[in-house]
Amino acid sequence: MVDVEKLVQRTTEFVRTEVLPVDDEFDGDIEAAGGDDLRLRLQGLARERGLLSPHGPLDCGGLGLSMTERAGVFEAAGYSLFGPMALNVNAPDEGNVHLLDHVATVEQRSRFLAPLVSGRCRSAFAMTEPSPGAGSDPSLLMTRASKVSDGWLLNGRKSFITGADGAGFFIIMARTAGEPGDLGGATMFLAPGDTPGINVVRHIGTMDRSMIGGHCELQFTDVLVPDEFVLGGVDEGFRYAQVRLGPARMTHVMRWTGAAARAQETAIRYVAERRAFGSRLADQGMVQQMIADNEIDLAATRALLMKACAELDAGERASVSTSIAKTYAAEALDRVVDRAGQMCGGLGVSRDLPVAKIARELRPFRIYDGPSEVHRWSIAKRAVRNVTEVAR
Repeated sequence: MVDVEKLVQRTTEFVRTEVLPVDDEFDGDIEAAGGDDLRLRLQGLARERGLLSPHGPLDCGGLGLSMTERAGVFEAAGYSLFGPMALNVNAPDEGNVHLLDHVATVEQRSRFLAPLVSGRCRSAFAMTEPSPGAGSDPSLLMTRASKVSDGWLLNGRKSFITGADGAGFFIIMARTAGEPGDLGGATMFLAPGDTPGINVVRHIGTMDRSMIGGHCELQFTDVLVPDEFVLGGVDEGFRYAQVRLGPARMTHVMRWTGAAARAQETAIRYVAERRAFGSRLADQGMVQQMIADNEIDLAATRALLMKACAELDAGERASVSTSIAKTYAAEALDRVVDRAGQMCGGLGVSRDLPVAKIARELRPFRIYDGPSEVHRWSIAKRAVRNVTEVAR
């Protein structure tokens, strides 16, 4: 059995001594820092220390941590923007490990899951499409899979696919029944990255720069996928997507909490030393309020996270709790980093301190994995339904 407290301590030491210096040297820009070459080097160091893939299943070489056990480890990894990559717990690979562990066949575990857990390859989850296709509304899925004698032919276009450039394999969501707007009819397919017909059209330029493989636009043209690479049941893709999405949102929260905590610690050290108007900044009321508000937002984020993780560990869908935790965390952690930048003054928007790059990387979390507005819409719908059904 893994001693999680010691694992957190060892992760903290590894990230701060081996990973953080590279992160800071290259301002959180993964491609400038070396891309996959850096990933392989850092994951090799993590493997030597017994830190690689703490979320991975035991039979594939991982440490088999539950959702609640992961929280502290992933937060410690997230203290550096490159930390999750170094431990092989970054998106989208971490979410894909979770999905494959729950859905993949024995053969698929050997062919796709085991190499992913060991760090021998990366992966990508290809669901989002350019307008008018699937985005926040997955029912608008347009990529089509047609049955042929030797498997399935996939055709369509995907957008904002994280990690696509250099991915060893893709999990592709395609429509096998119905029309865009229908609630069912989607299927997940596994496809090696070198499958003919998969083309990375371009990298989409975004404000964040720490995600290896970028955020890409893909074109699928007559991509042939054999029957044995269907992940889960045909026409059951939307149901299986829920296996991945809730836990993946929570692990995002874990990682970004680590980054926000670093911004807060940086700001506290700064205001404890910087003097103005006859006293330390840390002794001034307005600064103290920002420090306190940050501590409150961090504590509330961790509490909501652990509630959702406990439900997931109990086998519940946890749809409401994961939506609440994701929405609150994305906005609260953004506030934490924004206040940290304000406390640091001019240095807060410079490369001299890490706060600016954390702000740059964290801001998209309010959009990625479901915009806050979509989660609020879903939360409100459930609340109204629950109250009105009781009233009947």
